[in-house]
Amino acid sequence: MKTTTTVIIGAGQAGLAFSKRLADRSIDHVLIERGEVANSWRTERWDSLRLLTPNWESRLPGYAYDGDDPDGYMDMAEVVQFMQGYADTTGAPVQTNTTVKSVHPADVGYVVATDHGEWHCPTVVLATGACNIATVPKVAADLPSAIKSITPMQYRNPQQLQDGGVMVVGASATGVQLAREIQRSGRQVTLSVGEHVRLPRLYRGRDIKWWMDVTGLMNMSYTEVDDIKRARGLPSLQLVGTPERSTLDLNALREDGVRIVGRLAGLHDGKAQFSGALGNLCALADLKMNRLLDSIDNWATANGIDGEVEPARRFAATQLDPEPTLGLDLTTAGIKTVLWATGYRPDYSWLNVPVLDRKGRIRHDGGVVDAPGMYVMGLPFLRRRKSSFIDGVGDDARDLVNHLCSRLHRQAA
Repeated sequence: MKTTTTVIIGAGQAGLAFSKRLADRSIDHVLIERGEVANSWRTERWDSLRLLTPNWESRLPGYAYDGDDPDGYMDMAEVVQFMQGYADTTGAPVQTNTTVKSVHPADVGYVVATDHGEWHCPTVVLATGACNIATVPKVAADLPSAIKSITPMQYRNPQQLQDGGVMVVGASATGVQLAREIQRSGRQVTLSVGEHVRLPRLYRGRDIKWWMDVTGLMNMSYTEVDDIKRARGLPSLQLVGTPERSTLDLNALREDGVRIVGRLAGLHDGKAQFSGALGNLCALADLKMNRLLDSIDNWATANGIDGEVEPARRFAATQLDPEPTLGLDLTTAGIKTVLWATGYRPDYSWLNVPVLDRKGRIRHDGGVVDAPGMYVMGLPFLRRRKSSFIDGVGDDARDLVNHLCSRLHRQAA
């Protein structure tokens, strides 16, 4: 059995950032990665995907984007190159193509069993991310057998789909991006919309992420939020990264011909039932967007930059059909595929430590897991609003490495 101070499970942005912070403190460690560096970016994304954050916001400890397109959005090959470059530059001790079979407590610390042997360590970091398994609702089992069911982790491009209509369930970042791509391939898309977060790509001439960064919104701490459980479960932003820097919201999808319906409430005998609350959800999304724009305008005025940016404006309210669609016969509508863009969840099936709640979520306080010497990285709003973004893992890793070091010092004393 090999020994080290810290085993990091996962070599994506979260694991690599934690590795760099440990190396800066001269703490010996190893990263265990089931594939290659940035494995999820390599193998579990659709062909056309780009980051929804601008390139300048790709920042890791001691490393940042330095190309000639700071306002662009990396495609997946560029993301992988960026991550691999970071691993090479920092000399991260990654053990690739190694699968973790189990993590269980030892007399002191933990034993991490892999298909290439075991590690004993006093501290362990779970950096496998929040998007290991696509979440598919139970109602999917009621689809007619002739209609294919697929998740975004299986989807690569429209050509793999059957001819005919497609129902995309879920209208967060993934759902709206795939709805547009599939609609433009010549297939009629029906988009089932629940709670969502609407934002413009550009506001007053700047990327919305620039505003969220400079105003400090992305640095908001989990301790400043009234209901952190709800904040961690909010849908991802309706944003897309394109060379045109275009806004992708429900209005843009309607212009492309996408049929907008409410949240999928049930399936029975090949007929889909949709919630009648779509109008209320869209009004709420519009309201929250305008509150954010108000706060941006106030910040711009208070900081004296009104003259440096475009004038304030407001966007048209979300447009919906006068009579909402409450039911749809999928066969009559020509729907041959349902794509479940209904979110993701982590996979902790290998974690033999009692730290999961009844819903399978890991119990932690800002990344400090409810088990001695265990930490988690890369989850939404872990310590800050930006925790699940490339730009957010560096600050989280700094905080948690400080905690880890204090623990080691106490043990040594």
